[in-house]
Amino acid sequence: MQIDSENFELYVIIFLFIFLIWFIRNTIKFYHGEKRRVKNLHKFAKDGELESQVELGKHYQKGKVVKKSCNRAAYWFNRAALSGDEEAKGYLEDFIKNKRGKKC
Repeated sequence: MQIDSENFELYVIIFLFIFLIWFIRNTIKFYHGEKRRVKNLHKFAKDGELESQVELGKHYQKGKVVKKSCNRAAYWFNRAALSGDEEAKGYLEDFIKNKRGKKC
């Protein structure tokens, strides 16, 4: 297949338009999937699942998909640490050290 040099720009524009539509659609799909995942983390964390509590604490500490909140991160790390999770205890200790330095 030979491409017309006159229509080459048109083909490039059409390709870029299709790529842009595909990219936007997949980005929105990914974002909704992440929001659904965090919603499920909340559900499981409230039910006492330690891994979910630690993951939710990480999300709040970094501001990933949720609004960054040092207090909520500390709450979930504390809740998991009180249940005996060693990883959460480490995160909580780091959190307390960093809090003195005014970092979340």
